Amino acid sequence: MPDERLYEIDLLRFVAAVLVLLHHFVGRIAGWGPEGYPDLGGVLPHVTQYGFLGVDLFFVISGFVILMSSWGRPVGDYAVSRVVRILPAYWFAVTLALGLYMTTGHVWIRPGDDPDLSLLVYLPNMTMLQEGVGVQDLDPVYWTLWVELHFYALIALLVWRGVTYARCVAFMVAWLIGGQFVQETEFTFLKVLLIPEWAPYFIAGMAFYLMYRFGPNLVLTLIALAGWALAVYHRSTTVNPDLKLPPYHQAVIAAGVTLAFLVMWLVATRRLRWLAWRHWVPVGALTYPVYLVHDTIGRVLWEEYRDDLGHWQQLGVSVAVTLTVSILIYRLVEKPVQRLLRPRLKAALEQIRRAEPAADAAPPTLLPHVPAPRRPAPGGPAGPLMAGSDR
Repeated sequence: MPDERLYEIDLLRFVAAVLVLLHHFVGRIAGWGPEGYPDLGGVLPHVTQYGFLGVDLFFVISGFVILMSSWGRPVGDYAVSRVVRILPAYWFAVTLALGLYMTTGHVWIRPGDDPDLSLLVYLPNMTMLQEGVGVQDLDPVYWTLWVELHFYALIALLVWRGVTYARCVAFMVAWLIGGQFVQETEFTFLKVLLIPEWAPYFIAGMAFYLMYRFGPNLVLTLIALAGWALAVYHRSTTVNPDLKLPPYHQAVIAAGVTLAFLVMWLVATRRLRWLAWRHWVPVGALTYPVYLVHDTIGRVLWEEYRDDLGHWQQLGVSVAVTLTVSILIYRLVEKPVQRLLRPRLKAALEQIRRAEPAADAAPPTLLPHVPAPRRPAPGGPAGPLMAGSDR
């Protein structure tokens, strides 16, 4: 059935989070203070330095899952589902980041950022709109949430219009082509809105969901292939100037992006159903908290205990604390706050809907009411707008 639970996606989401975690804990050689990250030696750092490609898998999964979850929903319900899903854990993570940084003094900043964190940094971060107003992220992973917000806003337009197969295809083609065309213009707003570097991932994910729901066809395959080609190009040619990155090989990056697309194609064509296991659900539930807090926790632990623990011990402790905190966030923050928020947001939307005039109410007019002419009795004279006329 199209709406059945895809347990394999729960697993893939967690795998993507672990890839990013290992990239930050093992594979990145600069960023945790003057001595950098713990050097574990061997081949592991050279492999995990590509763990940032877990983000690419996240974005393709997001295109698949968001379209699936929005199908048949009114736009208000869609908005409630997104707010309830992403904000409770995020609010806690931002507050945790500020609290740890203020008590330990270990702050992640980019060149040019203000190292003195304050409410003027914290409050915009709580809205998840900090990048839009030029405020630094309290944690480097938050940039991906800003990208996701663009996708949610664009999908909201589709949901508002009504999600259908044909409209999805038209939406994907228009976004894919428009996102690349806009790079040749001076329209900064459109460049920001259409996120041309990341749009191919979400669009391909949507195409994969349509394959899953309706079956593959040439149009969907071409859209997914175009998304893959553009994603490989953008990812292989984009360098983050804010970090001292190790040497990356474009071929490896291209292979990683390709693998992310291939895995989701296998999901779309039901070739990964053998991975479906209901016990992946709690694993998948930890994905978002792990992603939000791992870098904050790892950075503080490394700075506090790097003289007391060996590198492997640091890694083990950081992973263990991250998982423990993530479990607590899921059980004590996400679930209770979601139960609190969802009915109240739905009630607020219902109040807004009830305040709207009925759809079939006569529109207001300033013209006087003119009664309709009386229809003559049968057999009487017929004028031009009477018997025999369809007008």
